[in-house]
Amino acid sequence: MIAASVSQAFESNEDKTAMPVHLLKITKGQSETPLPSHLQKENLQHLQEGCDHTNKYIQGIITLSYPLTKLRDGTDFFKIVLQDPDSLSSQINSINVLIYGKMAEDCAKIIHHGETFIVAGFKVVKLPTAREDGRHDCHLEVSEEAGSVIYINTKPGITAPSETASVSVAPKYVYTPLNHLKDGTIVNLYGVVKFFKPPYISKGTDYCSVVTLVDPSNVKLTCSLFNGNLDSLPKIYKVGDIVRFHRIKIREYNGQMQGITSGGFASLTFDGTVGAPVVPRTSNRVYTFMEEEQKTVEELRIWAASNISVSGPAAKLSGVQPMLFFDLTCQLVGKAKVDGSSFLLKVWDGTKCPYPTWKVPVEAKDLEGEKALLHQLRNLAVDILVYDNHVQLAESLKIGSFLRIYSIHTKQASADNEDVSHIEFHLHGGTCYGRGIGVLPESNPDVKELKAFLESVDLTDSQDMESVCSMDVDSTFANVTVLTDHQDLSNTELKTITNSPAPQQYRIRAKLRTYKPQKLHQSVKLHCSKCNSLQEVPDRDDFDFILHNSAGTAPNPELHNTSWYESVTWATQDQRKREIAIHFVKRDEMLQHPEDTLLMIEGGTVKEIWKLAKRFKCVIPVRSTEDDLELLDLSAPFLLQGNVKYYGCKQCSTPKPMKNLSSIAAEQQPSWEPTEIAQGDLPWLECFIRSYNVRDAMKNQVCYQIFDTTVAEDVV
Repeated sequence: MIAASVSQAFESNEDKTAMPVHLLKITKGQSETPLPSHLQKENLQHLQEGCDHTNKYIQGIITLSYPLTKLRDGTDFFKIVLQDPDSLSSQINSINVLIYGKMAEDCAKIIHHGETFIVAGFKVVKLPTAREDGRHDCHLEVSEEAGSVIYINTKPGITAPSETASVSVAPKYVYTPLNHLKDGTIVNLYGVVKFFKPPYISKGTDYCSVVTLVDPSNVKLTCSLFNGNLDSLPKIYKVGDIVRFHRIKIREYNGQMQGITSGGFASLTFDGTVGAPVVPRTSNRVYTFMEEEQKTVEELRIWAASNISVSGPAAKLSGVQPMLFFDLTCQLVGKAKVDGSSFLLKVWDGTKCPYPTWKVPVEAKDLEGEKALLHQLRNLAVDILVYDNHVQLAESLKIGSFLRIYSIHTKQASADNEDVSHIEFHLHGGTCYGRGIGVLPESNPDVKELKAFLESVDLTDSQDMESVCSMDVDSTFANVTVLTDHQDLSNTELKTITNSPAPQQYRIRAKLRTYKPQKLHQSVKLHCSKCNSLQEVPDRDDFDFILHNSAGTAPNPELHNTSWYESVTWATQDQRKREIAIHFVKRDEMLQHPEDTLLMIEGGTVKEIWKLAKRFKCVIPVRSTEDDLELLDLSAPFLLQGNVKYYGCKQCSTPKPMKNLSSIAAEQQPSWEPTEIAQGDLPWLECFIRSYNVRDAMKNQVCYQIFDTTVAEDVV
């Protein structure tokens, strides 16, 4: 390797050998700019303030450098960290070098990490406080005014032994087996990843990653790695990867050795698959990787293949089951913010989940991603909801990137008041069990395989699959719509209908694509046959608001545990600290089985009440007064039986006192009929459908509307 002479880079006078900064030229293993014969190498361990170091020089490897700055007086200032490769096993193996003036400016332009740095004519200054990061408790001050001279070997990358000069030696690293680690040392090591947590935001501003390593010595080492730059942390993608750590500090804790990052920490990561190319993953542009180290990586691969339980390939969406934790390799096609503590990722891997999947409700305007692609993948993409510490990283992900999401939880659930279950995908907060998100480069073998598979997926088949599914749904729910007349008509295609003039009658079989209003209850009114009034059916939010207001009145203890009901109370642990009271109505002074029990609840939420309604025969939301329990506002259902809700009319219904239920409870076969609680007929539901023409000066439009349709029997 040939480096230009410093006289070419910094030519400012005729006497080039007098320049204070020299770039070494290496020819056939020897430096063309030899050090003066009177200089002798000084060991870091022997450096002391006040001693004579006139004829001494310090040599080391540049492991860290800081940006060039100016002091208050305008003087240029540049700081680097030197490490002595001969003292890696010592507690003190590196030192800070402070460079001032023109030398600082020159060095900042040409030096890189990993280069050999030699300095003579330095001043040793003791630091006011002791250090704990493996660096010397003194630092070196260097300047042209002090007569300092610097020699730099700028050879980048791999250095063969034949190209090594006696003055400027490419670092020959010593690697310590895990069973030889000692407390307080800074070492270099190789290891196989047995467990890892993908990088996450720590409690401070740095990113953190936790890695557990093993090697043929059968000793385990857990390392906590911190860095403000995410790319500077090891690029680990799966258990079985092989890592090389340089300058990691070892500490003993509870009788076990642990590793933490120190100044100048650097890492390389290799695929642990036997036979895979030995290509290091790193963000560093300059690093040293010797030929013998390739042999080390290959030997560790062979050892790991028979000694470590390496995780298999990430699960496919087509193979997921409820209550499963798995890793998923996928492509991101959409994302959206849900709230302050959760974030939505829409991903696909080319396969279809065998269960109905949860679609997280978000506004279309909030969803990032290519709309056309999202529509194409609506049957293949799944929604993953990530929480808490994963949100910040999720927000930064780019659409189209390839991800490996670790420890996704599949949960089987059903919406409130619905019987059909679905699968939900959650990435819970925290980092237990390695939960996290990793971004895979397109050069990753798993990504190459996934891309090839995604390109082979026929999205037309996906649409055909949707049609088949819609036909199944139609047959499953055939009882929702009943053709009561015109049985002689055949099915007509929608295209034919839209191209035909009105009015005409048709029979169709089609899939619902969209509807307005989006909430079905807004299409139905509560009708009172007595006063002929129509009321809106309250939605979940309306019901929850009524319950929230009633929860402001605490349950009255004097109304608890009467002769005809037994009470249970407790306070919730949320911020509202709600007080909840449930009153179980007895019969013959005995509590009944849940399926035969009527209960009254104070302070409950919609979700809690619906859960109780599925378990118990009847649920009545109530609140306390001074003398008795009473029903809530009749805008809310006054009685819930399973999925059926009973409403009263604000104008016509007259709620009876709750104590009237005591006489019903005393009956041998009590009948919890709604009219026993609120007087007035149950509301009938009315809706209409009709077709009509809309004409104006510009156009003629055919519209369709529900009309003259009456539910003629009680659906209860």
